[in-house]
Amino acid sequence: MNAERLRLGRIYKLCRADEWTAAVACGNYTGSADDARDGFIHFSTGAQLAQTARRHFAGRTDLVLVAFDAASLGPELKWEQSRAGELFPHLHAVLPAAKALWVKPIELDAAGAPVVPEGVT
Repeated sequence: MNAERLRLGRIYKLCRADEWTAAVACGNYTGSADDARDGFIHFSTGAQLAQTARRHFAGRTDLVLVAFDAASLGPELKWEQSRAGELFPHLHAVLPAAKALWVKPIELDAAGAPVVPEGVT
């Protein structure tokens, strides 16, 4: 995928609803336990989101999906290789909650997999 296209696109964060509520209340999202362990906040592109949801969030009923404009996150957003050498967006900074474009609750399908909302690209 073209690096410039990645930099300018929309990216997404799946997280627990209570984590995002706390982020909005204090103004910043500092990340999940997994983010803290890895030293950055994990995001996915629209194309990566379904696999990320199934792999890391199956069976979770308390999730929200938060959308961001990648370019708005500045130079602390790095595109780094992850599974199968694919580039994933990682934020090496605190995330200002006000940068969110929208927040949507995530439902599960009959098998317990998170369902990515229509229109997420």
